Amino acid sequence: MTDITRRLAPKRIAQDIQALNSLAAIANYAPMRPEASYHTLQQAYQAMRQSQQDEVLMEATLRAGRDRAREAEWAFHNAVLAMKQSVLGQFGPNSDEIQAIGYTKASKRKRSSRQKPPVVEEDSPG
Repeated sequence: MTDITRRLAPKRIAQDIQALNSLAAIANYAPMRPEASYHTLQQAYQAMRQSQQDEVLMEATLRAGRDRAREAEWAFHNAVLAMKQSVLGQFGPNSDEIQAIGYTKASKRKRSSRQKPPVVEEDSPG
């Protein structure tokens, strides 16, 4: 069974296009299967080309949308940082307001303590 969920390799598509172009040189071509007719093949080729062009446009639109979203995220983040700095400046580092926006009050911060280096005992001879 052929896995049709994966994309065809560009080399394979190029070979198929070359085969379609070469079919025009065969004068007596009369297929038994309707999907193999020259007219049907031409329609399938045009549909493929249109879909590929649509895909390129959609990818470009997606990239542009991602760029706009990223820029908007950074603008929002920078605005929030400015707001936090304003609250800190207006109410001080030990206020309830500073705690409400996600900072820790200065009085609640745990002070760092120096740790004594571990004592290394030397073995005494004997």
